[in-house]
Amino acid sequence: MSRTIQLMLAGAAVMASFVVVSAQQQTQRVMGTIGGVDGRTLVVKTKDGEVKVNVTDNVAVFGVVNATTADIKPGSYVGVGAMPQPDGSQKAIRVMIFADVQRGTGEGHRPWVQPGSTMTNATVDTTVASVDGQVLMVKYKDGEKKVIIPPGLAIQAYVVGDKSELKPGASILIVSAAKKPDGTLEAARVNVGRGGVVPQ
Repeated sequence: MSRTIQLMLAGAAVMASFVVVSAQQQTQRVMGTIGGVDGRTLVVKTKDGEVKVNVTDNVAVFGVVNATTADIKPGSYVGVGAMPQPDGSQKAIRVMIFADVQRGTGEGHRPWVQPGSTMTNATVDTTVASVDGQVLMVKYKDGEKKVIIPPGLAIQAYVVGDKSELKPGASILIVSAAKKPDGTLEAARVNVGRGGVVPQ
């Protein structure tokens, strides 16, 4: 391979990396309390100050409620943030039960936000009680995992909501607000806490 071709390939690889990084920088996580609503614009009070987010006309709104292990049944579609254990199992540090309409969202097993942690979005195959807590076997398209939910772990669930929940005082989480060329933020989905729940 000539030196020129090597340089061209290296340049292409750098550009590809730049495109990926740029794409990743085009979204922003917004978490806080709605301070006001002006048409399609939410004024969100975050720990870093106020942020304005425009919601799309067909914005998907999901309520977030507290749940228990009793709500996790065979066939449930769940998202489990966990720490891998020496025996290959996953010890849950966060469990979210998806609404039926969200089935298949982010399916698979991958690294998560905390160092060394994983995220598994999968369908519950079996669930049994044990001395260590509730034990789930979850299956996704490329495999399966054994998940241990320790006693007392906070569990949340998504329920289908509507735009009427986007009102002052509501605790919300926008996982991925798109940054527009003019610097504004736009969201196609908003999670809203119900009954004092703070969506995470």
